[in-house]
Amino acid sequence: MNIIETGIEGLWIIEPRIFGDSRGYFFESFSQKEFDEKIGLVNFVQDNESKSCYGVVRGLHFQKPPHAQAKLVRVVKGKVLDVAVDLREGSPTYGKHCAVELSEENHRQMFIPKGFAHGFSVLSEEAVFQYKCDEYYAPHSEGAVLWNDADLAIDWRIPEDKVILSDKDRRHPTLKELSTK
Repeated sequence: MNIIETGIEGLWIIEPRIFGDSRGYFFESFSQKEFDEKIGLVNFVQDNESKSCYGVVRGLHFQKPPHAQAKLVRVVKGKVLDVAVDLREGSPTYGKHCAVELSEENHRQMFIPKGFAHGFSVLSEEAVFQYKCDEYYAPHSEGAVLWNDADLAIDWRIPEDKVILSDKDRRHPTLKELSTK
């Protein structure tokens, strides 16, 4: 696998080696050994999958310590804009984000370490999104940042009148509001 730096410490884009021929393609979507060597030791304990239609924005979600999660995310069908926001106190890139297109064509993955908010927008008619987590979901540890926080200035690549949100995602605090709680 090829590891690409994002400019934010610990946040990586991963490109697998694709082996293709007239029958189709094959690639290893995850190898614990190679991941440990190139990214670091992470023990994934839960796999999740979501299916969404064009315009859906999910996020920006995180879990607070002690249940903070690192995630390895990918798209198996369709195309999304995947976004991670650095929320690590004292980090030189606190409040900065990285946005990467993940698709069934490019097979890219993004590794998001603990201490980041995460979300994505669906750019294709439909998308199936998968992610591995190193901690179990803990509802009492949920946290989130407002998806369209002006200070984050994320271009979700969806016209605002076409964005589909859950009621919950409409009401999250901004990063400034979150940091004053």
